[in-house]
Amino acid sequence: MATEMTRLDLRISQKQKSTFEQVLELGGFRSLTDFLISAASEKAEAIIERHNNWLASENDRKIFFDALLNPPAPNDKLKAAMKKHAEFKVKK
Repeated sequence: MATEMTRLDLRISQKQKSTFEQVLELGGFRSLTDFLISAASEKAEAIIERHNNWLASENDRKIFFDALLNPPAPNDKLKAAMKKHAEFKVKK
């Protein structure tokens, strides 16, 4: 199955272009496009993986959503912090 190609245009500073071109040789890339696609793909995959893993297990999801749906009552420290915050807002 052929992948439909699309075009992405971007503007970068001359300094960025020079830096990227230097990396071409060091990294063994054929073109600036190859390097930028490779770098952007790696970053995108890392972001997706980090996002998908923060509630990786069923137990993590249960704890998280249970805390959202059934929050515990405020303890003394939270009440004191809320009072201090309210006083701070009044002084501004």
